[in-house]
Amino acid sequence: MRDALNAGLIEFLKASPTPFHATQSLVHRLEAAGYQRLDERDSWATVPGGRYFVTRNDSSIIAIRLGKHSPLISGIRLVGAHTDSPCLRVKPQPELQRQGFLQLGVEVYGGALLAPWFDRDLSLAGRVTFRRDGKVESQLVDFKLPIAIIPNLAIHLNRTANEGWQINPQTELPPILAQVAGDERVDFRALLTEQLAREHGLNADVVLDYELSFYDTQGAALIGLNGDFIAGARLDNLLSCYAGLQALLAADTDETCVLVCTDHEEVGSCSACGADGPMLEQTLQRLLPDNDDYVRTIQRSLLVSADNAHGVHPNYADKHDGNHGPKLNAGPVIKVNNNQRYATNSETAGFFRHLCMAEEVPVQSFVVRSDMGCGSTIGPITASHLGVRTVDIGLPTFAMHSIRELCGSHDLAHLVKVLDAFYRSRELP
Repeated sequence: MRDALNAGLIEFLKASPTPFHATQSLVHRLEAAGYQRLDERDSWATVPGGRYFVTRNDSSIIAIRLGKHSPLISGIRLVGAHTDSPCLRVKPQPELQRQGFLQLGVEVYGGALLAPWFDRDLSLAGRVTFRRDGKVESQLVDFKLPIAIIPNLAIHLNRTANEGWQINPQTELPPILAQVAGDERVDFRALLTEQLAREHGLNADVVLDYELSFYDTQGAALIGLNGDFIAGARLDNLLSCYAGLQALLAADTDETCVLVCTDHEEVGSCSACGADGPMLEQTLQRLLPDNDDYVRTIQRSLLVSADNAHGVHPNYADKHDGNHGPKLNAGPVIKVNNNQRYATNSETAGFFRHLCMAEEVPVQSFVVRSDMGCGSTIGPITASHLGVRTVDIGLPTFAMHSIRELCGSHDLAHLVKVLDAFYRSRELP
């Protein structure tokens, strides 16, 4: 089981260079399992035992497995994660031609570690909106090939590089795509028109706009002398999306189960398709149109907010509280913050710990050092919107927000096992 899950995660990461592609990958897997698409613009006719999914903005998705038992009686089991990761996004008018090189201007998306983006083989993917035969259409694109790079400045010209330096994202991050003649002008949108034709056989009249991200073409891999680790891009938080999907597909249950994977968490979740938007609440209200039934059901429900946790790095162990340092391959982590940066409370943590004990899954706790700031997740945001009880958890990770992150190769199986048990649980606290 562990090997198959790890191989599946690596393939999922490869197919998901952007939130759009991640959502598309989830859609393909749900459809293969018999889930039916619901269109938010249409009326819904759902039945007990039905399996459905709904997408918004092509970058967020909610999968619903309606139970045979009424959710009004037994509540809804929700697992939440996010589809986006820090990266470099292409600007609307990005063409830069300097010193005979074609470069593209980029904007930093989210809290990215910038130094690891240098000297990597980069490609480009995302969504393109265009006009064809008088109609506006959109399509996902993925160049796949390494078409760009951000070369470092040689140590001879930057003698203090190893002492740390402030990276200027405006001037130092534009990737190089090609060499061009002095009077040659390159139209980036024309390149996108060619990519649409090459990848999809579409003859676009004109590219109107796009949302494109650079990504590292080096695929995820098992590494270490004993294969103890998985290294790859976007583990935060496609690792949790994949674990939630596998648990949802595997769970043999008559209860109502939901997997929600939303975009824009890395920039605050405040969007029409983010956790700080109305998507999840609107979806659940359509399944439970009676307001009294809706509130009663939510109060019987529980959300497991799954987002990666900071593992104890052997070179920087002092960055952790000595009693709360999660270790790789030692199981999922319950994340606690009394200032409500995480939504965990004693009851929800206790229930998750109970599930882990019943399934013989190791479990850990994380509290940030009292003299350091704490990040947050979709947990508090979703809890405040729905009023649903929540536990924030995640798998230990190194190099979070780097272009290439690291997690334990045993932990994915641990997380899938306990999320499966959560979906199957007959009683919630």
